[in-house]
Amino acid sequence: MNGIVAYGAYLPYFRLDRKAIGESLGAPAGAGTRSVASYDEDTTSMAVEAARAALRAAPNVRPEALYFATAAPAYLDKTNATAIHAALDLDTGAPAFDMLGSVRSGAGAVRAAIDASRPTLTVLSDIRTGLPGSGDEREGGDGAAAFLLADSRDRSTLAEPVAWASATAEFLERWRLPGDAASRQWEERFGEHAYVPLGEAAVADALKQTGLTAAAVSRWIVTGPHGRASRRVAGSIGAEKGTIVDDLAASIGNTGTAHAGLMLADALDRAKPDELIVVVSLADGCDVAIWRTTAAIASRRSTRPVAAQIAAGGRLTYPTFLTWRGFLQREPPRRPDPERPAAPPSFRAEAWKFAFTGSRCRACGVRHVPPQRVCVKCHAVDRMAAERLADVPATIATFTVDRLAYSLSPPVVAAVIDFEGGGRFQCELTDVDPSAVKIGDRVEMTFRRLFTAGGVHNYFWKARPLRGRAS
Repeated sequence: MNGIVAYGAYLPYFRLDRKAIGESLGAPAGAGTRSVASYDEDTTSMAVEAARAALRAAPNVRPEALYFATAAPAYLDKTNATAIHAALDLDTGAPAFDMLGSVRSGAGAVRAAIDASRPTLTVLSDIRTGLPGSGDEREGGDGAAAFLLADSRDRSTLAEPVAWASATAEFLERWRLPGDAASRQWEERFGEHAYVPLGEAAVADALKQTGLTAAAVSRWIVTGPHGRASRRVAGSIGAEKGTIVDDLAASIGNTGTAHAGLMLADALDRAKPDELIVVVSLADGCDVAIWRTTAAIASRRSTRPVAAQIAAGGRLTYPTFLTWRGFLQREPPRRPDPERPAAPPSFRAEAWKFAFTGSRCRACGVRHVPPQRVCVKCHAVDRMAAERLADVPATIATFTVDRLAYSLSPPVVAAVIDFEGGGRFQCELTDVDPSAVKIGDRVEMTFRRLFTAGGVHNYFWKARPLRGRAS
């Protein structure tokens, strides 16, 4: 079976304080914050960011397949995983498949990657949105996690699969019809009644396969969209004191399809060699995975830990959140609406538009962004080598704040950036305070959705401040 050779997590920059919801609506909303995908993010763009983090951690392992799971796909009747595939510049022969529509699809994608006979990249991503004032709005969160799995006999494996168990039943606890803005839930006690026996049965089955007891487990991850059921199962499995890990609800909320993956990434950030980690995911049944960490975990952790990303978050106002989610219609800029991107030129420019691939002149070594056929310095023709710049840091050379350009989050900050190793490019900045931007600031590229027009998402790259990395 395949084991985990690398992992990555992505949490969007913005946080919504639950007290802000309560103050706006005049009702209690609890304490803590939830993570919020920006106006230019969706489940596809967040998946790209998590996957980039995972691939950076294992540069010598090339995925031969990609599985993408989400309950909130950017497209229907079109494969979303192909955009992720293109942004990561994966080989054409590596298939990319969606597993969509439910939180449980995340567990299914991980299981499929474990059973695969080739290196496989699994990406889990979700945006959780409820109606204003709802529990889903208050307790949900947005984020993504990615795992690169390969032969568990490889010495580079960080965590090996030990056992897997599932318990499945058909019951209507949470659902959303196509086109609905938010999910519906049955009465909370019913969900608890349905989930708890399934969770207990799956946990017992997984432990029986290993011959171990609950006391042998170093870290228990118990999660699911139904909070009460998750807490009941966590309290009934006989775990040793202190081994139930933080569910991150107070800081980022529950990120649905991605949440078990995010909690596993956080556990791997902290784990020591030879620890047993059990992941219990309650969603339309229960799936339990038992992992054992290896000696490699001590030296090959993620460079962008979950805890560091949580600490790096910035605040968001409730009216802005409602605007980004489409629940508050506000006066747009008095400028022409953006036009729908055309499919043929997007297809022809895939290496630039999705993979952010520039060119370097073989004759004189000058880098060109975007890619060119004719060198701007020595004028050599068709002597270029492709060079991907998505992971190359840059520095702001100059910038301007545009208060007239069309944007769901005005003003727009446009900057000219200089890449390490050469290459100058003009692009938009994101996840920034316009008043705090300075010449000389360090930035990195991030895959975003520029806008949506005519039912077409226009994906491209922006720059954002370097933050959320391990010190």
